[in-house]
This record gives sequence, C-alpha cells and structure tokens, in this order.
Amino acid sequence: MADTLMVAKLGVVELAALTFATLIFHVPFVFGIGMLTCVAVRTSVARGAGDRAKGRAVCRNGLYLGAATGILLFLLVGLGLVPFLGWFGQPEAVVTRTPSYYLLIMASAVPALMSIALKNHGDAMDRPWPSFWISFAAIVLNIGLNWVLIYGNLGAPALGLEGAGIATLIARILMFVAMVVWLTRSKVLHDWVPRRWLRVPDFGEIRQQLKLGVPASLQTVAEVGAFSASGLLIGKFGAIALAAHQVAITCVATAFMVPLGLSMALTVRIGEAYGAEDGPRMRRIVRAGWGMSVGFALFSAVVFLCFGEPLAAMFLEEPDVIVLAAALLGVAGLFQVVDGLQVASLAMLRGIEDVRVPALYGFAGYWLAAIPLAYVLAFHTSLGAVGVWWGLAAGLTIAAVVLGGRLWKKVGRYCDTI
Repeated sequence: MADTLMVAKLGVVELAALTFATLIFHVPFVFGIGMLTCVAVRTSVARGAGDRAKGRAVCRNGLYLGAATGILLFLLVGLGLVPFLGWFGQPEAVVTRTPSYYLLIMASAVPALMSIALKNHGDAMDRPWPSFWISFAAIVLNIGLNWVLIYGNLGAPALGLEGAGIATLIARILMFVAMVVWLTRSKVLHDWVPRRWLRVPDFGEIRQQLKLGVPASLQTVAEVGAFSASGLLIGKFGAIALAAHQVAITCVATAFMVPLGLSMALTVRIGEAYGAEDGPRMRRIVRAGWGMSVGFALFSAVVFLCFGEPLAAMFLEEPDVIVLAAALLGVAGLFQVVDGLQVASLAMLRGIEDVRVPALYGFAGYWLAAIPLAYVLAFHTSLGAVGVWWGLAAGLTIAAVVLGGRLWKKVGRYCDTI
C-alpha cells in the first residue's frame, strides 16, 4: 500500500513496473505465508493440550522453516526468474524498470517470513498486540524511508522505484529483530519460547509442520496465483489497465487485512478447541466466524460500490486509470461476502488440521474455473479488463461454497465422535 501510493507519484510506467514486480513476488511470498500457518496451528493445538515443550519446539523449528523458505524463494524465484521477465508479455518500458525493485523485495521475503513465523507463534498464544505494534512500526518506518529514498529528501539521492525496494528491505529486517527481542523478553510467554534459539533442527517437528504447511501454502498460492495471473492478463491491455488493476487490488488487499486477521484468530481458536477436544465450542466458533466475516464484508462492499472513484483518485490523477479502477472496485464490492466466507472457512479447516482436500478445492475453483472464465470474458467479450475480475468472482464463489460445506461436515462428524 505504502509503496503503491508513493511510487504512483512517479508516473504510470513506474507504477506499472511496481505492479508487475509485485504480481510475481506475491505468488512465492504467499506460498511462504501459507506454509507458516502451520506454526499457528501446531502452537494452538499444543496450547490446548497444555504441552509447553511441544510449543517451544514448534516456535524454534517454525523459525528455521521460515528462514529456509525465504532463502529458497530468493534463490529460485528471485535470482532465477530475472532473466525471464520479458517472457510475461508486458510492455518493454515496464520490463526494463522491474528487475532491481523485484530483487530487493524478494530479498526482503527472508526476514519477513521469519517474522511471520514468530508472529504466528505469538498469535496462537493469545498475544497478537505486540506483533501488531511491531508490524505497524515497520510500516511507518517503511513510509518514512520511502519518503527519503524515493524522492531524495534529507540529502539522500532520489532513487525512485529502487528506493522503495531498499526501504522495504530495511524495514523488514528491523521488524524481525524486534520480534526476536519481544519474544525473548516476554515474561508471559517464557515457558512457550525457546530458551536457546540456535539448536540442531528437530526434523520430526519440521516434517509435521510441512505436512500441514505445504498443502495450505499450495491452496493459498492457487488463490493468490489466480489474482497474479489476472494481473498478467490485464497487462495485455496496456500500462493504464495494469495501473488500474494495481490501484484496485491494493484497495481490496487493504480491506482484506481485516478478514485475514480474523481468519488467524479463527485458526487459533478452533485449533485450541480441537486440541482440547471441545466439540460444542468448535461449532460456536464456526458460527461466530462466519457471522463476523459476512458483517465486515458487507461494509467493504458498500465502500467499494459507492466510493470507487474517490478511492482510486487517492492514488493518482490519471482520469483513464481512475475510471477503470472504479469499475474494477465495483466488481470487487460484489464478491466481498463470498471472499470473507471462503477465507474464514479455510482458516478454520486449517485449525482442525484439514488441509489436503481444501488445497484441491482451491486449485479447481481458481485454475479450472476462474482463470479460464476470466480469459474468455476479457478477450472474447466487450468486458475487457473488467471481465478478468468477473472470472475471479466466480472462483471465489465456488471456493466459498465447497469450503464452507466441508467445514460444517467435518466439525459435525468430529463432534459426533468425541
């Protein structure tokens, strides 16, 4: 959000280059985020069972998993993909401006994923606020560094798009350091945090985390990859369409932070109830989770449908971009409810350690339905870029129906067996 707002002032090409880099970055980064949801699940189940030793092992080895995932992504998807950026069919001016920023944000994935592993452990222990304030401080720092490095303030050189990447990398490194300091000094979490961070990895624990994390990450990648692929499809319509897509996706992603945060809480709550074998509580959590998700989704829908153009105008002053972004936000307003339901259902399925079948559902909904439909609507009707977003809406609807149905059945069957 901060990078998009501040780079937008540099022009359409710079914003489109940021969009292109972000679209590619998001897929592997979200793979890492999905992988590390296993830390929250394993910690919450350990907490429900009162197993402190297991909780400490989850935290330490989750950190190792986050570091290894980040490094592999930087090497394979970062350095490995740069020579092939021109293959994505984007405008030459956009491709030329992309590599340096792309490598910087890929490098920032390493400290970011390590921070997320520690954050998930703290969240599962009912201590979300310290990590929230650390993350908030990192965002503020990122904005400040952007102001200095993008525009050349306080005597610094004006680095433009590259300055935004450097600012992001610095902010994420300091965020990780702050997370370690908080957990190490926390008296409340003393029995649940490793007394020594550097030990030989527990490969048995890492194996259990991978069993949960890999399917969860693949499901997440199926969804976010569909959104990234949609951006590549929209890029075929030119820099204005791609810039409008970035404006709209930034607004949607910002609103999505609330249901995303709620989903983490639902994973922790239902995981704790699952570990304690409390079936009635699991049912109450499902009902409450769905209700809260729909409530916020309706609010977001009203905002996007009624204030699309003012929201788009906050980013830049290009009339063509604003009009198209407002149209995309109108479609987004219509799929907010199903998006909220599917993310809540998915989170609760993870909390009860059900990840493999939902991953298959996600792949089918997005890649066998959403993307093919998006392509048809965009290039074989008069809808153009807006048709791509209608295809995404179809994928989210399918995911909401199948994931919600599976969750209700799984919880019901579990309650009948305890």
